[in-house]
Amino acid sequence: MPGKDIVIKIAIESVLGNSRKGRTKITRLVQKKNPELGTSQIRRVYEKYGFTLSRKFRKRIKDNPANPIEIPFNKNEEWAIDFMSDALLNGRRIRTLNVIDHYNRECMGIKIAFNLPSQAVINYLEERIELHGKPKAIRTDNGPEFRSKLFQKWLFDNNITWNRIQKGKPQQNAIVERFNKTYREDVLDANLFENIEHTQAITDEWLEEYNTERPHESLNYKTPTEYAA
Repeated sequence: MPGKDIVIKIAIESVLGNSRKGRTKITRLVQKKNPELGTSQIRRVYEKYGFTLSRKFRKRIKDNPANPIEIPFNKNEEWAIDFMSDALLNGRRIRTLNVIDHYNRECMGIKIAFNLPSQAVINYLEERIELHGKPKAIRTDNGPEFRSKLFQKWLFDNNITWNRIQKGKPQQNAIVERFNKTYREDVLDANLFENIEHTQAITDEWLEEYNTERPHESLNYKTPTEYAA
């Protein structure tokens, strides 16, 4: 190391201290103690011998756009789907797949099974579509079943838009979340289930009442069936 560089390097080290300082601030501090040293000299040594602050890269902002819920004016504009879980009497865990039409809050169906992978979700949605028609969009969270290539290909092939909610924002799927609460209180927490068939039978009976007899405040106290008529 050239002698002139040693002098400047020592001067830089003497003002570094324990806090992070950029080149401009270091230059000012060095010149305050060593006014004979020029700015270009200090900059050259500062950069040559690794005093440059490591750049703090911003964390990559992942694709996580806001997606507020909107109430459509017609049936099958947007369905919301979501999972719930519970257990049988023997302790074995079960899952439910709940499907809601945003227009009239009608529950298009609830599928109950031990496992509901992407293919099972697709199969059930195709059953619902055959009965009720195809939705233009489906709103979900970011669960792996919905992010899978299989499910995404099914959406693409059927020209259905995927309206995924923002991570950590369940309120963007508020209608199905509200339905889940009612289903939890009226069915899952109110009954003991022997098996899948027993759970499905109780659920289907409750769904009939929910869709055709229970008035909804958000529907001007009409049932989902009446509102859609």
